[in-house]
Amino acid sequence: MAITAAPSRRPTREAILDAAVELFLERGYSGASVREIAAVAEVDPALVIRHFGSKEDLFLEAIRVHPDRTPVLDGPIETLGRRMVEAMLAPDDEVRSVFIALLRASDSDGVSSRLRQAHEETFVEPLRSRLAGPDADLRARLAASVVGGLLYSLWVVGDRELAAADRAAVIERYAPLLQALLTP
Repeated sequence: MAITAAPSRRPTREAILDAAVELFLERGYSGASVREIAAVAEVDPALVIRHFGSKEDLFLEAIRVHPDRTPVLDGPIETLGRRMVEAMLAPDDEVRSVFIALLRASDSDGVSSRLRQAHEETFVEPLRSRLAGPDADLRARLAASVVGGLLYSLWVVGDRELAAADRAAVIERYAPLLQALLTP
């Protein structure tokens, strides 16, 4: 008689991370507890802390823009503004959810400084490295604020008219603003 192994469960760290992503995106940083994340992952709450150190560290690991998720920064610099605006307007709930989760958590102790670091590493620095000229750092930061302004208007303020506007028209008007910073 052959012995069959019990079906293997996902590795603990992966299960915790998956549960954290789900709950943080759904409820925000303050609305998701370590106990709830552990329950969804089907692990003891102590394992969450053992694997990630703190709720803040788990949040920052779960809700971050990974470099492989930002291929928009690749490609010709001459069309980068358009690609960035198109990406921000794409009907991708993940981008929206991550932006809102990060915004909601930005006033939590310990999270805001780490968010600034993540902003530097995942957006400003990769963009700055693509730009030429002595003011590349300033232009990268201004580009980040232009992109952030669009996201803020759409998803925080909830500008219904902007959200309902013709996507192509928004791209045609907004992309040149961003492109002017990238290739002045």
